[in-house]
Amino acid sequence: MRHTLYEETLGAEAFENLRLELRRGSLAVAVLAELRREQYGYTLRKALFELGLDIDESTLYPLLRRLESQGLLSSQWREQNKRRKRFYRLSPAGASVLELLLAEVSSMNAALARVFQETRR
Repeated sequence: MRHTLYEETLGAEAFENLRLELRRGSLAVAVLAELRREQYGYTLRKALFELGLDIDESTLYPLLRRLESQGLLSSQWREQNKRRKRFYRLSPAGASVLELLLAEVSSMNAALARVFQETRR
């Protein structure tokens, strides 16, 4: 998606950096939320896409490894349809962190809605 007005004002690279920073945290929360039920990478990516979040494999798999190394996910290799697949699921610690993050997202959305409303007056 191109944002030419912003790119002209801010510069394409600076705008893209801000956009990616905004997406990064949101995608982590979305992945945690979607992994309340076990999935492997492809089905997770597809589910997120169907919900309006397009995430590249080059972003998803490092994110899954990082969340697992932080203890927020657990994974298990299994064979399905004669192929080995790594299934991910939210860990108990991940479930607790997700609750806190969802509360934070809700609070931020409410605050941002108020800020946006103020700027329209």
